[in-house]
Amino acid sequence: MNVTEMKRPRGRPSVFDHEEALDKALLVFWTRGYEGASMAELTDALGINRPSIYAAFGNKEALFRKVMRKYLSGPVSYVSEAFQQPTAKQAVEMLLIKSAEFLGNPDHPKGCMLVQGALTCGQGAELIQQELAGFRKGYENALTKRLEFAQSHHDFPKEINPAEFAKYIATVHQGMSVQATSGATKEELLAVVSLVLKNWPR
Repeated sequence: MNVTEMKRPRGRPSVFDHEEALDKALLVFWTRGYEGASMAELTDALGINRPSIYAAFGNKEALFRKVMRKYLSGPVSYVSEAFQQPTAKQAVEMLLIKSAEFLGNPDHPKGCMLVQGALTCGQGAELIQQELAGFRKGYENALTKRLEFAQSHHDFPKEINPAEFAKYIATVHQGMSVQATSGATKEELLAVVSLVLKNWPR
């Protein structure tokens, strides 16, 4: 064997698609939750072995964090878009209607990954559970700031505490996710949204 032959890489060149792999991992975590998703399921879904997953993404926690970033910037990117609506009511209306359509869509796993991933976490995944709680709290804080802005511009009643109202909307939203996993349809979730909007504070 000459030097050229010794340096020639063995096997076929890698055609591994990171984004495609993350899409597949997202579906596993979304369906099974963080702790419920086994490495065996992940390797099967991604079509690569465990060492290859570690080499490409790090451990299971690191892979989940990458999947979460993809989820937030992709399927639920409408949340940040909703907060840009011109009025507080329009912001909440878009948030909840889009959520009802998203949660009731049969073309992907049921429920919200931020909610489902935490519900299925046990003691062995406390760090991930805390991070998911942090994501949800961040969304609630963003809504609070949006309502405070609306209040300062006479678009939201002064007598209503923005943080308390944001907690109320977050509770409705997370409840919709749980309902969706139990089989609630898009129409049923939209009916809940309609009640919230009908009772919008004046």
